[in-house]
Amino acid sequence: MTASDHCLKPASRRKFLELTLLAAGGAMAAARPAQAAVPNAPPLYITLPKPLPAVSFQSAKGARLSLAHFKGKFILLNVWATWCAPCRKEMPTLDGLQEKLGGPHFQVVPVSIDTGGLAAVQKFYKEIHIKHLGIYLDPSGGIMQSLSLEGLPTSFLIDPQGKQIGRLLGPAVWDSPDNLRFLRQVISGKQPPTQF
Repeated sequence: MTASDHCLKPASRRKFLELTLLAAGGAMAAARPAQAAVPNAPPLYITLPKPLPAVSFQSAKGARLSLAHFKGKFILLNVWATWCAPCRKEMPTLDGLQEKLGGPHFQVVPVSIDTGGLAAVQKFYKEIHIKHLGIYLDPSGGIMQSLSLEGLPTSFLIDPQGKQIGRLLGPAVWDSPDNLRFLRQVISGKQPPTQF
């Protein structure tokens, strides 16, 4: 993003992001296989534990939530939109990840920035048969500014203390055997992510 992109109105910014992501989607997806070819490479960029800015979003029932609501478990926070082509391809793999690892120690938290809100996300979940993910919404798109996001999808791996320990701009195949193995090791504490 350039400095001029910050001056765009929210609707223009969303349209700009939509066009940019549609154009870049193929390039981002093409970059993943090369990175995945590295033995034991984690699915995201590992960071030292660091606090995240305060963010808020809504549940499907309209309740205000924050990351503090998930404290005590590892979470994969994914910011996405139904109009984002890479997000659409990635979402079934997040559903598979939640099915395989979701529980008391881990949860996928996909936050949609769709201005269409709940109806748009419910329609999308139904279309592609999402069964294991919750619906979380931020139709204002404020989460993008709070987290200084450069594009969609963006994912954060967050530890049980609420600190970021990994980040990825772009899509991943979250339920691949390698990614599941990596996340199981991190969740179990057998392999701290900084040792990869």
